This record gives sequence, C-alpha cells and structure tokens, in this order.
Amino acid sequence: MMNAAGLFDIQGQNAIVTGAANGIGRAMAEVLLANGANVTLVDLDRSVLALAQALDGSPGRAQGVVADVADAAQLTEAMARAYGWQGRMDIVCANAGKGAGAGPLNPAGALAAVSPQEWTGIVELNLTSVFNTIQMAASYMRPQKSGRIIVTSSVAGLRGETMVGYAYAATKAATANLVRQAAIELSRDNVLINAIAPGPIRTNIGNGRMHDGTVEEAFAGRVPLGRIGEPEEIKGVTMLLASAASSYITGAVIPIDGGCNACG
Repeated sequence: MMNAAGLFDIQGQNAIVTGAANGIGRAMAEVLLANGANVTLVDLDRSVLALAQALDGSPGRAQGVVADVADAAQLTEAMARAYGWQGRMDIVCANAGKGAGAGPLNPAGALAAVSPQEWTGIVELNLTSVFNTIQMAASYMRPQKSGRIIVTSSVAGLRGETMVGYAYAATKAATANLVRQAAIELSRDNVLINAIAPGPIRTNIGNGRMHDGTVEEAFAGRVPLGRIGEPEEIKGVTMLLASAASSYITGAVIPIDGGCNACG
C-alpha cells in the first residue's frame, strides 16, 4: 500500500508554470519546487528571473523565462526551453491571466463600457494562450504517455458574478469547458488535465485591487468562510493534481473558494 509520501511524490519531475512571478502562479511554483520538481517559471514580469534564482535548489531546480504567453512564438520558445531542460514534460500549470475591471453593476463595467480592445486583450491572454499552452503541453506529453496539466479557471467562470468584468467571467467559463473537452481526448494517452477555480484570493490581479481594504471586505462578505483566500491555499490542490494522488481525476474543475460556489 502506498503511503502519503509516495502518493504525492513529484521528485525530479519537470514542470512549467506560467504567470509565476507572483500570486497563484508563484504559490504553484513554490510547492512544486519544495517537493523536488524542477520548475521553469514563466512571466512577462522580469522579476521572475530573480524569483527563480532565489527559489533554485529548494530543493528542486528553478529557471526563469521572461515571455508574454499571449504571443504564440514566445510561448513556444518558453515551452521548448522547459522541455529541453530535462527532455520531458511532466507538469504544466497554465496559470497566466488577468482581470477585466469592474463588474456589470458598475457603470465602468457595463456592457456599453467594454471596448473591443479590452475584450480582445483579455480573450488572448485568458483563453487563447491557455488553449495554446494545453496544445503545446499535449504535444510533449502524449508521446510519453503521461503528464499533468493544471489550468487556473475561476469560480467566476462557474456562475454569475457581479464583481468581475464580462471578459474575465466569459474567458474563465471557457477555460473550464476547454479542460473538460481536452480531457476526453488526452485521457487516451494518460495525460490528465484538470482546472482549479479559485474564489477571491489575495493576489495582484486587477491592478492589485484585492489588496484594497474596501474591496477585500466586499469580497469577504460574499464568502461563507468570511474571508478572502491566500495564494498559499492553492498549494495543496496543486500537489494533488500534479501527482499520482490524482491518477483517476481528469476533466475536473475544483473550486477553491471558501464555499462561494456552494451558494450558487
């Protein structure tokens, strides 16, 4: 019988995390490294280079790559660098994304206020780059007959949400169903793909508005646990979905939201 250490063993596996400079992506990279995976941290923010250097050897190896994952060529290069490090691709965290401003009850977030440029920019990063990341990950994993893909969706993609923008809610709903769709195909090659659906988490998304006390209080008032979450609270589910502990889980969308989704 395998014990807990064996179930969650990712020692020596090769991983890549997009949007890794801070927030949920950083938490994902930290927990994978702490458990012995070798991780390529990718972000448009150049601070990812210093972060990778600081995390290297803790105990996994870390390398940083500055790339805009919404640019298919840059994403392709980042994935190739990650794969080339060990000649395999075991864990891919498609986490990069951004907020879309105010929700629909705020005049700034109403239908008429959403510009084509804003809509297109959010779709390119939150949806198209996620599809591209999954597609590229699959091209490396399918010949291996193994792999884990973890996509960051959102509770805002599972139900209506008054406090987030149209483009964010729409793209996060799309990523949730993208995961379900991809699971049907990739399961034939033992590549498992799942999504996490965070509720309000204290990150820098939306220009850091989750660090604003008034905004935090508003979000916390909608959470059954009575508070917003911390990025560290993503780590447990990341380990579950990255390891053998999730060997019979694919196509799932797992809320990490303090009970928000239970309220409908």
